Amino acid sequence: MRNFVVSAIVAMLMLSCSDELSRTRPFILTTATTGGTYYPVGVAIATIAHAQLSDSQGISLTAISSAGSLENVKLLRDNQAQFAILQGPFGAWSWNGEGPISSPQTHIRSVSALWQNVEHFVLLSELATSGEIMDLDNLNGQRYVLGARNSGAEQTGRFILETLGIDYEEKFTLGYMGYGPTTSAIQDGNIVGMNIPGGAPVSSITQAYALLGDRLTILNWTQESLDKINAKYPLWDWYEFPPGTYPNQTELIRTVGSPNVLVTRDDISEEVVYHVTKVIWENLATLQDIHGATRDMRLEIAVEG
Repeated sequence: MRNFVVSAIVAMLMLSCSDELSRTRPFILTTATTGGTYYPVGVAIATIAHAQLSDSQGISLTAISSAGSLENVKLLRDNQAQFAILQGPFGAWSWNGEGPISSPQTHIRSVSALWQNVEHFVLLSELATSGEIMDLDNLNGQRYVLGARNSGAEQTGRFILETLGIDYEEKFTLGYMGYGPTTSAIQDGNIVGMNIPGGAPVSSITQAYALLGDRLTILNWTQESLDKINAKYPLWDWYEFPPGTYPNQTELIRTVGSPNVLVTRDDISEEVVYHVTKVIWENLATLQDIHGATRDMRLEIAVEG
């Protein structure tokens, strides 16, 4: 009789655990490459969400790395991810089917603006004659990296340079690599510059500046250049790096940034979106301790997402 009772209890526990698992709804948050900002912040968001929502709401969130915004759009389309972090321009391109997005992605819904995605157009100081973004127009076949092939960094880099009238196909020998390999390449002298957009401070830029110091220049922007890229999509605004933002940086750098956005699919319930969003904003202080870029996050900006 005792064995029967024990067996019955074990069976009930197994059924209970099975029921709990069946009620857990798994969701994927797709980010970008591991050397940027999206991935560490995305992992932090997913970890906090899983810890706080798995038992109470049956919501399990897992972050994955990707090539960035362009791949994230495809992963959302194919339902291989249910949440994604996108660069602001990709939000506009996706809805309208413009730029690198061939058709409107009407299944995508914006959840919240996040932190600023800051442009870091870096060039060897010996080639940065004015220290401004248009110095890139003076390159003569040198190897420059806009980002990994088909990445968000590459696509927004192309858009920015085309809008500024810089013929990068003619002026540059384009290299394609992620943030980590790009940093190694400039340290080894294999490239003369790189485009690394991300939430400041970006670890890859920190590493490069720590080793190369004043041999590198993050190019400043002018009002004229900012007005040009905002002509069609008014997404960018000024962003300043105070001295000391990066190692060996002794002067203020004035660049531009656009908002990153958290997006989801239109078939994800409002309840799930609410709980994930609530976790992010209720744990903002923790996110800010994990990565400095999230110190730019403000509720008044979030509603613009």
